[in-house]
Amino acid sequence: MIHAHITTWFLALVLFIVALVMHRSGKQKGLKVVQMILRLFYLLIIGTGVWILSTLNSIDMLYVLKSLVGLWVIAMFEMIIIRTVKGKKTSILWIQFIIALILVLYLGFVQLPLTFMT
Repeated sequence: MIHAHITTWFLALVLFIVALVMHRSGKQKGLKVVQMILRLFYLLIIGTGVWILSTLNSIDMLYVLKSLVGLWVIAMFEMIIIRTVKGKKTSILWIQFIIALILVLYLGFVQLPLTFMT
């Protein structure tokens, strides 16, 4: 299940970039489709994350922290896209996104024992 979780995260990140590129090129109809697919991936990320948490023998507080930071990353995905489409300023959201992404990757791949190897 770890591989499915990491794969959905990676694909969501790719779809996020595709959505931003589509907006820049003016393809609003395609952007809406990508946005809906991205929202499906949010649910898959959350679902696989809950599944992983439910299979743990004991839940350490770092897993809870990683889960909350992961939700923060998902929120930043959505807020950046929405505010970009509306033409509003997104610099603070980008800073939050970068901080949250670095933190979740650090917790997921360095600090916590569940990685690709399991």
